[in-house]
Amino acid sequence: MQKKPTRDGYGEGLVEAGRKDLNVVALGADITASVRVDWFRDKYPERFISVGIAEQNQVGIAAGLSLTGKVPFVTNYGVFLAGRAWDQIRTTVCYANLNVKLGGAHGGISVGPDGATHQALEEIAVMRCLPNMKVVVPADANETKKATLAAAEIYGPVYIRFGREKVPSITNEDTPFELGKAYCVRKGTDVAIIACGAMVYESLVAAEKLGKEGIQAMVINNHTIKPLDAKTLIEAARITGAVVTAEEHQVAGGMGSAVLELLAQNCPVPAKMVGVYDRFGESGDPDILMKEFGLIDTNIADAVRAVLKMKNNPESKEE
Repeated sequence: MQKKPTRDGYGEGLVEAGRKDLNVVALGADITASVRVDWFRDKYPERFISVGIAEQNQVGIAAGLSLTGKVPFVTNYGVFLAGRAWDQIRTTVCYANLNVKLGGAHGGISVGPDGATHQALEEIAVMRCLPNMKVVVPADANETKKATLAAAEIYGPVYIRFGREKVPSITNEDTPFELGKAYCVRKGTDVAIIACGAMVYESLVAAEKLGKEGIQAMVINNHTIKPLDAKTLIEAARITGAVVTAEEHQVAGGMGSAVLELLAQNCPVPAKMVGVYDRFGESGDPDILMKEFGLIDTNIADAVRAVLKMKNNPESKEE
């Protein structure tokens, strides 16, 4: 299976968006090559601005550009963009509902050697709580390209999360993509695994292994965290009667929280969450970190087995 970094999909999408719309501009902050914005800079140098290491100014300048009719893409490491510039994103961009697009790079623990200071594990939570903001976490490079193009074509703030490491390509150019639409990528009737980002692939691997045990797991690619596709997610919960969420992010306030908030009010079912549990990242090999933090297929499969015990024996209590 082909592997490709989701940041490559973002870079490709940004160049394509720039070709389609002359109003698309890009703002960098001394990490242009790392986040693949150098591809846009090299193609359209007259539409690129480097602001240096100044995340707050980067967002403020983008806000001003949007008021002139431009479609600015602000790209930075997610931990810096969502952290250092949160006030500017909240008050200047979201409060005024400006047409600013935010590319949050190096999402998740799989950044690897850069360590805790560069591993964005909380930014979904702080982005999805903002009024007017849309939040997208694509599953692979192909989907990241489509998400970037889709963000350029709609009005309003959008946050796109992508990563550095190569991930398996589970979609192609013909795979449907629509902001706000979750997709069932594997049918099943026993449990619904709802995942985003790199965890969609891990969920598919887990589902195949569970199938050999006679457990039929549905897998949902929930790439849009906000707005959630309520219809698809509620239907999945009703069909299966049990849910496992999987994300490369803190379980507090992340995609799983968003899904379970929805289901608690519309279709309460036994549920388990796979993600990072109240800890910072560490420096290390990405594959080892994913295993250490419980973010691989075996962890998802264990969560499925646990939730099925809850489903089949509601009176049982876990230790």
